[in-house]
Amino acid sequence: MTEKTASKYLLNLEKHFAADNPVLLKASKIFQEMDQIEYDLGLIGMEETTASKSSWWPIISLIGGNSTAKSRFINNYLDADNQFSGIQTASHKFSVLLHNNQSSQSTLPGSALDVDHRFPFYQISNKIEQLQKGEGDRVNSYLELKTINSDRLKSRLFIDIPNISAAPANPITSLLAKHSIENSDLVLIFTDIFDSTSALVDEVIESIILHQDSNKFIYLIDRPTAILNSPGNNEIISSWQRKLAGLGLNTGQFIVLPSQEVGAVRQNSLDFAVIDQRIANVGHDRTYRVLSSLEKNIRELNNVVIPEVKKAIEQWKERSVFSSLIILGFISTLAIFAEIQTGILELLIDPIIGPVILVTLIVIMLPLHILFSKIHARPIISQLNARQKELHLMENLAGIFEKNLTVSRMLLPVSEPKGWNKKTKLALSHISSKTKELVQSLNDNFSTYDGLSLSGHSESTDFK
Repeated sequence: MTEKTASKYLLNLEKHFAADNPVLLKASKIFQEMDQIEYDLGLIGMEETTASKSSWWPIISLIGGNSTAKSRFINNYLDADNQFSGIQTASHKFSVLLHNNQSSQSTLPGSALDVDHRFPFYQISNKIEQLQKGEGDRVNSYLELKTINSDRLKSRLFIDIPNISAAPANPITSLLAKHSIENSDLVLIFTDIFDSTSALVDEVIESIILHQDSNKFIYLIDRPTAILNSPGNNEIISSWQRKLAGLGLNTGQFIVLPSQEVGAVRQNSLDFAVIDQRIANVGHDRTYRVLSSLEKNIRELNNVVIPEVKKAIEQWKERSVFSSLIILGFISTLAIFAEIQTGILELLIDPIIGPVILVTLIVIMLPLHILFSKIHARPIISQLNARQKELHLMENLAGIFEKNLTVSRMLLPVSEPKGWNKKTKLALSHISSKTKELVQSLNDNFSTYDGLSLSGHSESTDFK
């Protein structure tokens, strides 16, 4: 077994995200164990890592409708409107907002997100291409990266989703919206999106319903100063709760925003205290999400990758055996005709000639069967490549299949992929147990029993 070195990406994660987070640091070591298993199976290369399936940045998405509530909030919250013209929400682009130390804003093309595996839209062009041929090369038409000097962006990313009510209802916009919601640790939803109806709004509502048990949604209600009194806020929130319950949205926190009207006095940081507190916890949400992705990787390997490859191996062997049986059937037909003409089959019971004929038949059929196996492997490999794209898998399904193209596996009736054995399954079970222990240690940071912290028990856990 060749030992897989830690990928540069994983080492970079340890440097930037795990240095101040002991749980993530341990998680990176477990990802390396997972990478070793997939590398041994032929699913990933030396420089690839399963850790790249999920962004390690804490991610906050913002969804708004036709009003300017979202863009005004971003400018006020990030103090971006003092920087030239502030953030102007594009009508059709998904904007990732990133912190930098420069005084001026910078806007980078969507390809900067597509090729950098640290960001949540890594290789999204492949999924876009599958939806619409030729659109994968136009990723800059759908994405952009903006850098802003704002302390509230430090160590986290904001995804500014285009105004849902006005965004074009097409498969690509729907894909990017669903991708943003799924990969976010917190989603800020401005209630103005529910003031209008469209196919895209309906799809976003379905996505929210699908993930609403994750406690990652905050509904922001934009109202003028005149009604920002406590009883009024409660009435507004109750009204929106009833309205959204009718749409199937039953969970989530509601916040009435401070006044953002044009000409209103700039609100100080206390106005956003509740939002600040929730966003401050996004780092913990990110850690749970990364640990969840570890478990998801194991389930995906067990329930998707291996069954797909096993099915392909069975299909490959069936086709190879069928081709060999056709040749044997042809030889049998010739033998029957020869028997009718000359009685040649009597030679089969001859103690000398019979075994010679049998050995000759085997010598002929073995190379033919191997040849048929190699020929039938080609379309199977193409089929697995297509299936990999269809399932949006990073694992190389054809890679693990090609490891089975050995003479012994061509001749023996074995359908289990090479390397998929009891030892591998036990290693995966061990990784799953380690992941659960990490989740427990993370829980213990927020738990007490009889006034004592439970984190001491977790710190004794050995992850070597």
